[in-house]
Amino acid sequence: MKIVGVGCGPGMLTEKAAQEIRSARSIYGSSRAIELVKNIIPKNCQVRSISDYRNLSLLPENAVVLSTGDPMLAGLGYLPGEVIPGISSLQVAASRLHIPLSRMAMVVAHGRGHEKAMQETVEELRREKIVFLIADPKFDIIELYRRLNVMGLSEPVRIAVCENLGYPDERIVTEDLLSPPYPKSDLYSLVIGHFSDRKKA
Repeated sequence: MKIVGVGCGPGMLTEKAAQEIRSARSIYGSSRAIELVKNIIPKNCQVRSISDYRNLSLLPENAVVLSTGDPMLAGLGYLPGEVIPGISSLQVAASRLHIPLSRMAMVVAHGRGHEKAMQETVEELRREKIVFLIADPKFDIIELYRRLNVMGLSEPVRIAVCENLGYPDERIVTEDLLSPPYPKSDLYSLVIGHFSDRKKA
């Protein structure tokens, strides 16, 4: 089995990932992952949309499993087999905001424990890291902002809402806690910490 990262948006497929998809005979993936690479899937390839993620480890040995973004960033990299990296939303957000990856800490709140994610965000900010938080529509962003307001950090915290990264309707809005930004779509992440807003420069 090969787990192939297809990038977080259109045109973010690596050459190695494209080679694996073009030579695949059996492809599995979410509808979004399949849509991102549909133009290079061979005509004789069997394509199946994933609806049940519990039994993916039982897929055939020759299966190519598509993972949006990078498989090792809250993706399908836990599956057995070779992992082909993809361009992740973390990489795109860092490049758009000119933040070195070495300054960032990743927190996952997508389909997982939101309370734990909030606690981890607070802990990483206290360590003076810039947090990249992968959220989902049910994540309580208002509660997160409330907790950040009472932290008493030495400098004002900046927050960037990054939506639909890599897509034509990509949107990045950076503000501070006095007037924090809010997402307008379900596909978003947050960058939180002390960083300059290069997008406004």
